[in-house]
Amino acid sequence: MVDDTYSTQTAIAVSPSMEETQRVRLLFCLVVAIFKAATLLFSAGGLLRDPDNWWHVRVGLDMLSSRTFPTVDTYSYTFAGNPWIAKEWLGQIFFALAYEANGWNGVTLLTIAVITLTVFLLAWYLSASLRPTVAFGLTFLLSLLISPILTARPLVFTLPIIIVWTAELFRAARREETPPLWLLPLICLWANLHGTFTFGFIIAAFAGLDFLARTRLSKPAVLGKWIAFGMLCPLVTLLNPYGIKAILATFTVAYGNEAVSYIDEWQPFNASDSYLMEGFLLAALLGLLVSKLQIGWAKALFLLFNLHLLLTHQRFCYLFVLLVPLVLAAEIGEQFSWVSAQRWAKGHRDQLEQFLASHFHSISVATSVLLVFTAAIFSSVSQVEPDPKTSAKNALSFAQQHNLSGNVFNSYNFGGTLIFHGIKTYIDGRTDQLFLNGFMKKTMSAGNSGGRPILEEQLKTYAIGWALLATGDSRIPFFDELTDWRRAYSDENAVIFVRKR
Repeated sequence: MVDDTYSTQTAIAVSPSMEETQRVRLLFCLVVAIFKAATLLFSAGGLLRDPDNWWHVRVGLDMLSSRTFPTVDTYSYTFAGNPWIAKEWLGQIFFALAYEANGWNGVTLLTIAVITLTVFLLAWYLSASLRPTVAFGLTFLLSLLISPILTARPLVFTLPIIIVWTAELFRAARREETPPLWLLPLICLWANLHGTFTFGFIIAAFAGLDFLARTRLSKPAVLGKWIAFGMLCPLVTLLNPYGIKAILATFTVAYGNEAVSYIDEWQPFNASDSYLMEGFLLAALLGLLVSKLQIGWAKALFLLFNLHLLLTHQRFCYLFVLLVPLVLAAEIGEQFSWVSAQRWAKGHRDQLEQFLASHFHSISVATSVLLVFTAAIFSSVSQVEPDPKTSAKNALSFAQQHNLSGNVFNSYNFGGTLIFHGIKTYIDGRTDQLFLNGFMKKTMSAGNSGGRPILEEQLKTYAIGWALLATGDSRIPFFDELTDWRRAYSDENAVIFVRKR
């Protein structure tokens, strides 16, 4: 009896409290987020590698100065006056404010802050079902897999939102509860940040199906609230400067957009270009096959839907990589005790976990101060610039020095920098709404074998005064052959052609 009492008292003494468990969990999430932030600070230039970084900042700056939202194109001469809306207006203003505060360093730091928040939230929700060490490792792997889409574009602002949106809806379904109404302002915010907000409707529908699969019509009142929530989602997203136009604009990409087949990020997934992603997909498939994980038909459909998006357009890799583990984590933790957060919470803390729990406040303050200090040093010492492959910095300096005038014929990847510098483009990255109706297809065919007559027609039709081309542009040999054009400038990233006088 004495021994049993002593064992019970000892177990109570060493059994971790809920507060201690939450502290350990929180610190693991903070550590993985700060570790990701540190890696991004040391490779900050990679966040400005996309040609669209330029024009998103410029559009934001112009909205701040004009206090108006654009409704027609004013940045190109080929489609000037055509309907165009800045459906990502809020994200563009955020970037513009960061740029006004500290140039491209400010844009980079803002992007890193949002990614850090995303990583923290992902780790937090995963660690609700998986033990912290497993959630830590999985979170870092997943954040590494989505690196290709981590650039200073408005899409990055939606990553924390989609994590919270998905996790909370599927958690409500799992608990057979009504969806939280506070999520509605969240999707309204999403609608003003990026056009992917319509995926929020689809995610909510899958969560509703999961609720239906669990309850089987046994809770009609709650089911009615799920239906009402689903109907409210598109209504609250109308609270944006463009109303229904913001929703309709998403369909110009999803259906029949001729530019999709020419843009790398819209291409189907290619395993030969991403061995890490291929390995992740194969490992995930192997795990599902051998583990006998039971997930229910609704979540199985959700997995297949996101896999379809990934295989169709590689830019949607982040949906599969982030959301599928997030949605399946509850079943994994429930069915495999060795990774279960609940079992971990009831067990004894090891020395590291005891240290983290007992020094929670000091570690939190120290890591926060260290991160802020590192960011301040980065901001004052480093000078981040966009990728030279998209900036054409020296080429544009040459154009300015030599007073090159007239309409410019530019490579697609130089459209953003031209907009930023106030030069109207021939084509740029706004192909979700512009440069359609055969224009993109014809422009790209000018670089094919036998495309010289098409190029000559375009130069004449649009009264081209000079050309700014990327060094790998397949139309450069045609320009070299044209008798009334000459190469005026070239470097490792850009070539300029001008008309002979």
